[in-house]
Amino acid sequence: MNIIDLHCDALLKLSEGKGKLRFADAPELETNKARLQQGKIKAQCFAIFIEPDIPSDRKFQAALEQVDYFYKEVLGENPDMVHIKNWADFDQLKIGQIGAMLTLEGVDAIGNDLMKLRTLFRLGVRSVGLTWNNANLAADGAGEPRGAGLTLFGKEIVQLNNENQVLTDVSHLCEKAFWDVMELADYPIASHSNAKSLCNHPRNLTDEQAAAMFQKGGLIHVVYNPPFINESGDAHISDLIKHIDHFCSLGGVKQIGLGSDFDGISQFIIDLENAAKSQNLINELLKHYSEEEVSGFASQNFLDHRPGAVR
Repeated sequence: MNIIDLHCDALLKLSEGKGKLRFADAPELETNKARLQQGKIKAQCFAIFIEPDIPSDRKFQAALEQVDYFYKEVLGENPDMVHIKNWADFDQLKIGQIGAMLTLEGVDAIGNDLMKLRTLFRLGVRSVGLTWNNANLAADGAGEPRGAGLTLFGKEIVQLNNENQVLTDVSHLCEKAFWDVMELADYPIASHSNAKSLCNHPRNLTDEQAAAMFQKGGLIHVVYNPPFINESGDAHISDLIKHIDHFCSLGGVKQIGLGSDFDGISQFIIDLENAAKSQNLINELLKHYSEEEVSGFASQNFLDHRPGAVR
């Protein structure tokens, strides 16, 4: 069953590898092309993520370097990787092709300059998370004790996302910033988050947050990171399915997707350690849900709720 995965950090690893990693088959990459093919990943979203300790005057350059690896190494060396630039491009993928879409995880790289964000849109970014775990000029992240909402600049970013049919990703926001986004965003999404009532982690969503997402037509993509699944830090596929079960109980059966966070995590679900093993999750889901429902979780829910989709 084909999968659309909303989040991985392969670009960060490619950038840190300084040209020594081949996207086609580097074993260091949990989402290398060979593993995507084996796991039947039909489209993979590639996050641009800038480490917080990079000096502010170098962050946009670092973002552009990751975009360059996307164009040069992911797309340029692999003709069967197809750039998703527009929402309709998902429908044009042929058998044997894998879609590749850029996302932005935290707007630290743009400083206070919306021109830089518009530039990233032109390069193909179609989803923007305002923060990682830290605070920045747009909002406070899930790891910032202050827990403040969006700044005026953050609200401008959400409006710019709306105008360009770009998703606004809530996965790393503190709770107050989340609610500010919900008031403003036309296209909210959680690219990689689980249920806080099952695992009390700052990165997870409360039932109230999840219900608000579903009510507004947003999607929640469950994440494969064990510390976000069980407070013990260990996880089996059945434990991840409990989060899907819980979101379904809140009315989200048509609005749940997958966001692995591969290449950005250091612990793994047993039998789901890289993209090649993705069908293990699908096979377990088919024991609990109908084929139509599992197809929804895998890709169709996202396709049905992407900007411009007719529902």
